This record gives sequence, C-alpha cells and structure tokens, in this order.
Amino acid sequence: MSGNNSLQDIPVRTEPARPDRRLHWWRRALQLMTILLILMIPISGLFRIDPVDGAFVVLDRQIWFSDFYIVVGLWLAVSCLLVITYSLVGTAFCGWVCPQNTMAEWANLMTSKWLGKRAEVSLDGTAMRVSRGKNKILNWLLLGLMFTVVSMLAALIPLFYFYSPDIVWSFVSFRDDDRLAPSLYWIYTIFVLIMFLNVAFIRHFWCRFMCIYRVWQHSFKTRETLRIVHDQSRADECERCNFCETACFVGIDPRQTATFDSCINCGECINACNQVRVGRKTGTSLLSFEAGDQGVGGRIRAGKNVGSILRRAPWALLLAGFGLGMFVWGIIHYQPHHLSVYRAETLQGDRLVDYRINIANKLYRPAHFTITIEGLPQGAYRLPVTTLDMSSTGREDLSLHLDEALPKGLHPFLVRVKSATGWQDSFRIHHFSSGE
Repeated sequence: MSGNNSLQDIPVRTEPARPDRRLHWWRRALQLMTILLILMIPISGLFRIDPVDGAFVVLDRQIWFSDFYIVVGLWLAVSCLLVITYSLVGTAFCGWVCPQNTMAEWANLMTSKWLGKRAEVSLDGTAMRVSRGKNKILNWLLLGLMFTVVSMLAALIPLFYFYSPDIVWSFVSFRDDDRLAPSLYWIYTIFVLIMFLNVAFIRHFWCRFMCIYRVWQHSFKTRETLRIVHDQSRADECERCNFCETACFVGIDPRQTATFDSCINCGECINACNQVRVGRKTGTSLLSFEAGDQGVGGRIRAGKNVGSILRRAPWALLLAGFGLGMFVWGIIHYQPHHLSVYRAETLQGDRLVDYRINIANKLYRPAHFTITIEGLPQGAYRLPVTTLDMSSTGREDLSLHLDEALPKGLHPFLVRVKSATGWQDSFRIHHFSSGE
C-alpha cells in the first residue's frame, strides 16, 4: 500500500502532441543554402562575367566561344538535368529554391509581424488590412527600413557576378578604383529601387502572373509529376476549415490542384493541415506529396509513373553525362593564352611588309611570354621586344616589320610564343616579296 501511495504522489503532466514541421524547416534550410550558394559561386571564382573583356569566367578562366567543349558541354549538362528535375518534382524549384519566392515570403512575414496578420499584399488587389493596434508610424518606419536594408544588400549580389570581391569592397567603401565603371552607382541605385518595389509591393504577384521561368517548367510537367494531393476519402473532415487555403501564399486551394496551376510544391499547406489535425487529435494531414498517374477511383499508380520516368530519363541522363564529359574535357585541355598574327594595314609604298602579333592572356594572373621568329634570317625582320609581361587578362599587339629587301618569292616563317608556365603556340605565315 505504501508503494502505491508513493506512486500516486508523483505529478503527471500531459504534453500536447506537436505537429511535424520538419518539411517547413527543411525548406527554410534549403532556401538559406541557395542564397549562400548564389553568393559563393562568384566569390569563389566558379562563375562570373567580365564586363571589361566581355567574357564569361569559369574557375578563374576566361571562356570564349572558341572554347567549344566548355560552352556546349556545360549548357547541355545543365539543361538536361533541369528537364529531368522538372519532370520529377515539377515546380518545386519555385517553392524550395527560387530567391524571388524567398524574398516574398520574408516580406510577408515581416509585414504580418509589424502590421498584423491580415496586412498582406493580396494577389487579387484587395486593400491591405492593417491591425489597429499596429497601425503606428514607428511600425511603418521600421518595416520600411528593413525593406530598404534588404534591398540594398540584395542589389549588391549581382555586382559579385561582374566584379571581383576586392572591387566590390572598393565600391561599398567609396574608394577610388579605376576598375569601377563611372555609372555603377547609378546602376546600383536602380537595382535597389527594383528590389524595394519587389519586396514592398510585387512579391508573389510575380510568381503567379509574371514569371516566364515558371511557364518553362510547366512545359515539362505532366499528371505524373510530383504534386499536392488531397485525400478525398476523408473530405468530410475538411468541412469549415480552409486553413490550408489560408496558409497558401500563392492564393490557390491546395485541395483542388491540376496539371497546370499556380502551385509551387512548397508544402506549407501540408504543414498547415497537419497542425490542425494534430491540434484536434484527428490524425495526420489530409494533404500530401504524391507522384504518379491518378487512375480510376483516385488511386495513384506509382508504377506507371516510374516507368514513364525511366523511359524519359535515359536519353536525358545520357545527354547530361555527355555534356559533363565535354565540359571536363574542355577544362583539362583549356588553352590559357591565345596567339594570332595578321597583316597590318600600313603600306610601305605599295607593299605590305608589317604584321601584328596579337597575344591574349585568358587567366587572371601575371604571365610572361617569349616571342621568336623561325624561318627568317636574323636581319630580315625587326621585332621591338622578344619578351612580354602581362599582369592579368588582356591583349597585347607587337609589330613585326619585314625587310623590304627580301629576295623575290615566297618566304614562309613561323611566329612562336612560349609562356613561363609551359604553354606554347605557333602561327605560320607565308609572305610574298616582289623583290623590288
């Protein structure tokens, strides 16, 4: 008896069931990693654009259109992988990765926090309903300040795709730098205004009605693609709820999705339904992600979906692998410098005896070159220098003057250029002398 009395004295506390929100936090983590990746791609030198030379930069190398294997291989691999992704998960890119959606969601969250839960930018043009208790000047100023700061930071990101981090730092710290375009501050101001209008007014209106990329994704979406599905067998349990529709920030009813709709597969409606169901202790969410063909009776025939994907994927995967192989081959056999020789337009009397030796450095580091002429006697030509130093990317022209007293006939010779790193190239010229 004494033992039973001791057990009765132990306090018992019942913990309410908590809804599973792992889907929500996984999405948030992926959105954050996407923003960090967008920043790290140009900062690490993986990819950016050189506005001075008008070239793409991959792995700190200038990529010209003549670098065929790199250009075509990368484009082929990326496009095929994207097609496979769209076919499998549909518009999940918009809900889980797209920076526009991330910024719009953040703007909605901040607006709700400072102006009330119903103070939202409606997609159908309904006026914003600000909470009376939060309709204060201070709240409006704080919200506007946050939008401005985020817009200024977001407008800096494109700069990293055109300038190296040290140049961007010169821009931010207002230091004089000859590498900065004079009009860059005006361009940046326009970017800030665009970002501010986006987070303050446009938000998901762009996602639903204006995004061309979304239309591109829909081109590969079928009834077998990943989508939100409502359990119709328990439809009576949804009566007078609509919480999933309220939680949808693109303004659709998640219980009635179709092949072509505005759903971005974010999964927030699943979280919302799960939250209600757990609170009422009535089971799990009535909404879920499904992939497969919906046959008679609303059953999902996943086997058919897998077969369809396997029929489409081999060709796309094969092309993606082929493109990746081309890209790797191009990187391995990449030519860091370029040599070309052409006739100058300077006439000596009525004869052309001058040539231009053009040397290009495609790497963003110093390069040292040695120039030699093979096939002509030492006194038959004049070259201003036999070595050339370049501090970074760019082109240099050297003038090669041939002796006018060369004997009549054809004089083949070779212009050879070697770099200190072992690269070399040559250009063969056939010069005809009239001997006059």
